[in-house]
Amino acid sequence: MELIPSLPYDIGLECLIRVPYDNFSSVTSVCRNWKLQIELPEFWKLRRATGFTRQVILMAQAQTDDPKLKVGLSKYSAFPVYRLTLYEPDSGYWAELPPLPGNSDGLPMFCQLVGVGLSLVVIGGWNPITWEPSNAVFVYNFVTATWRRGAEMPGCRRSFFGCASDSEQTVYVAGGHDEEKNALKSAMAYDVASDEWVPMPDMASERDECKCTFYHGKFHVIGGYDTSMQGRFGTTAESFNTSTWQWDPVAEHFFDYATCPRTCVEGGDGKLYLCRDGDVLVLRDSTWQVAAAIPPELRNVAFVTAWRGKILMTGSMGFNEPHNTYILDLQNYTWTKMDAPVNFSGHVQSGCCLEM
Repeated sequence: MELIPSLPYDIGLECLIRVPYDNFSSVTSVCRNWKLQIELPEFWKLRRATGFTRQVILMAQAQTDDPKLKVGLSKYSAFPVYRLTLYEPDSGYWAELPPLPGNSDGLPMFCQLVGVGLSLVVIGGWNPITWEPSNAVFVYNFVTATWRRGAEMPGCRRSFFGCASDSEQTVYVAGGHDEEKNALKSAMAYDVASDEWVPMPDMASERDECKCTFYHGKFHVIGGYDTSMQGRFGTTAESFNTSTWQWDPVAEHFFDYATCPRTCVEGGDGKLYLCRDGDVLVLRDSTWQVAAAIPPELRNVAFVTAWRGKILMTGSMGFNEPHNTYILDLQNYTWTKMDAPVNFSGHVQSGCCLEM
């Protein structure tokens, strides 16, 4: 297959793997062969192996202008409008993604963002006007730079669930609570390519406000609380083996004491990290140990994500203060402050990483 006229295939491929990801929508619209090539898994394996991929952070971030007054049928409140922002840690580039189709009032409150392959998946959340929960799913394809509506999450309209992806094609969802504030033990998987949801076996425990991540090759559901606890977090965790389609026994003492798991992340180095009591902790030999002190400018941690031995963290000194962005190198535990334009200094409610 000739990719570029008068050039050998290998040379044409070398040209294509050097195209920045934000130009792919233009490139794929020019030539059908280019589109087919860029969508191949082998293309992305070569792009990663040759070092031409870029790490991007996707965030549900508040606009930094004055909060817009939202008047709903059942609630009256002033709160910020959230939009999708993109950040490249290596280049310092910030940008705003196109809004969700039919969501001119901003992102759903408390929606979850998950990176899968070359797509960003936005799941659930509350209508920013009425605060009604939704099971809606939206998928943004970075190759075509287009949105599509995905199949809705089946079952009750759940809120504050946990989710994570295998990075290739599947999103796993677990826990949360229903519209009556009953904590849930159910879980399910969403195949982005086939646009289908598959039920998973129930967890052993109800887990509202749990945190999910892939760790040691398994889908982990960490912490949370059951209906009777109502906001009092527990110490346990569960892991799901996607190969056997079974849950492992519950880890009863995953945390040494009751802990909110919101900031727990896998660092891309095979270890788990957690922000607690002004420190970043690392899990070593089943024990949480202090790895680094959190900078004072991040006293109120809003968002944490990680990739390839680095942690990105956003937070502020106090309520209603501008948010700062820092990166922690997990090899030497040193912090680097990242400069963010004023219009990208708003609160971050959720986010994820993608390698493109």
